[in-house]
Order: sequence, then C-alpha cells, then structure tokens
Amino acid sequence: MGDTTRFGISIDSDLLESFDRLIGQKGYQNRSEAIRDLIRNALVEEKTASGQEEMVGTVTMVYNHHVRDLADKLTEQQHQHHQQVVSALHVHLDAHNCLEVLVLKGSSAEINRIANELLGVKGVKHGRLFLTSATPESH
Repeated sequence: MGDTTRFGISIDSDLLESFDRLIGQKGYQNRSEAIRDLIRNALVEEKTASGQEEMVGTVTMVYNHHVRDLADKLTEQQHQHHQQVVSALHVHLDAHNCLEVLVLKGSSAEINRIANELLGVKGVKHGRLFLTSATPESH
C-alpha cells in the first residue's frame, strides 16, 4: 500500500449534506472511506469500458425450467465457453422457476458477449450481469 495523501475539496453544502446522508445509510465510518470507494468504482468502470481488461463477472438468470429445451440450451452455452465459466450455481426457487448464477472470467468484451448470449435465450425471464475487476486496486 502506498503513502496516504491528504487533500481538500470544495463542495456545495447541499451536495455535502446529501453525501453525508448517503454514506450514513451505507454504513461508512467517514467520508474518506466513501470517497476511496467512489474512486475505486470509477477505476473499475474505466477498466470495464476498455473491453480488454481482465474482469470477473456474475450472470444471474431466472427462468422457467419447463420451457422446452431451455436448460439444455443454457448448459450448451456454458460448455461452449468453458474457458470463461469458472463456476455455476443452480437453485430451484419453486416448482417451476430456477435461479442460475454463473461466474465468468475473461475480458469485459468476452464476458459481455457471453452474458448477452445467455440472457437472450428464449425462456430466460430475467437476468443481469455484474462486472468487476479481476485485479482490484489494492488501496
């Protein structure tokens, strides 16, 4: 970890009050830690936007397992991308619906492409991709 540097910022009092409420709701102990997290998040977003950085992501999907061949199609997609699929979790939500969470690793462009393929399979009710850096900033 590098040396700690202190710096000051100028901010509108209304904006600061809103920020203080937000950091209180999120449980931060102080403004510094909240600002560090904002900076880290911005750096991860920048890596994601480049398309080439090594990333990890989760694809979360809900689907009705009674839809004809849907589970087989999703499994086939995972096998086609076996080098990027690190892990899979399958949960039976009720008599009809399943939740599947996949952990993927690769470039952000690869992960986005795979997620779009999976989420675009007919019968997937809802899904979302969450990306983060495979090498997060250490500070």
